[in-house]
Formats: sequence, C-alpha cells, structure tokens
Amino acid sequence: MNIRHAHEADLSVIVAIYNAAIPSRQATADLEPVSVHSRRAWFQGRCSQRPIWVIELEGIVVGWLSFKSFYGRPAYDSTAEISIYLAPYVHRCGLGSQLLAQAIKESPNLEIKTLVGFIFAHNKGSLNLFVKYGFQQWGYLPQVAELDGVERDLIIMGLRI
Repeated sequence: MNIRHAHEADLSVIVAIYNAAIPSRQATADLEPVSVHSRRAWFQGRCSQRPIWVIELEGIVVGWLSFKSFYGRPAYDSTAEISIYLAPYVHRCGLGSQLLAQAIKESPNLEIKTLVGFIFAHNKGSLNLFVKYGFQQWGYLPQVAELDGVERDLIIMGLRI
C-alpha cells in the first residue's frame, strides 16, 4: 500500500473511481458520470496546500483523497473539506482509514487546522469511518439532495486538528 500525490496521468483512474460511486447514490450528488475533460480544471486547480492523493495497491491506483478549500474566503484558509473515494472492490479493506489517518497527520504541514466532510446521512460506512477518527457531527441539512426521487439528508462532520 502506498499513498502519494496524484499526477495528471492518474486523472482517468481518479475519474473512473469517482464515476463508480455514482450509481450507489451513497457518496456523491452527481447523478451522471463525469468526464476526464470536465475534471481537468478541478485537478489542475489544486495547489500544494490542497493536494489530491492516490492510494495504490501493488502499483495500481485504487482510491483517492482530495483536500478542497472551504468556502473560498480568506478567513477560512485553515479549513479544508476532504473527500475520499475508493474503487468498489476495495471497500471495507481499511484503505479509507489509511487515507483519513494520513490526512489528519499531514494537516498541520498543509496549514490546515480544521477538516470537514460532507456525508449523506444514509452513508453509514463513511459516517462510521469519520467518527472512528474523532470527527463529530457539526451540521445537519435535512432533505437537501434528491437522489432518484428520494430526498436525502446531508451531515457535516468536523475535526479540529
């Protein structure tokens, strides 16, 4: 297992892993697959303080974590939103834990004092993972998303580093 900074050559795998999460309606509010082209600016817009990491098994990228600036205003510069996506065949193998632990450990080096995650209330696996690492529920947004005709709640999980 290896965690490293993502390279542009990883973008197609990052997008494929993301797209694999869409049908489950557990981890993203996108309803249709995204293209590599549509995600290129997102990828290129990252900086050293808000990286994208990939996790590899035997040299194959099987998941990723991204840090995103929170709310886009200077007063929030020390807060980052994190997202984790894993290929379906490695769910429940501990790789999400590896990525989240690394994110927490490296946050001070990235000048991050607060991490937040936005997780659907019905995504019990992700909620349990974040709680395991000390995140607490900081917000609850009822029925803010509609997935296949079902209104879904969003939970904001937070951790002060």
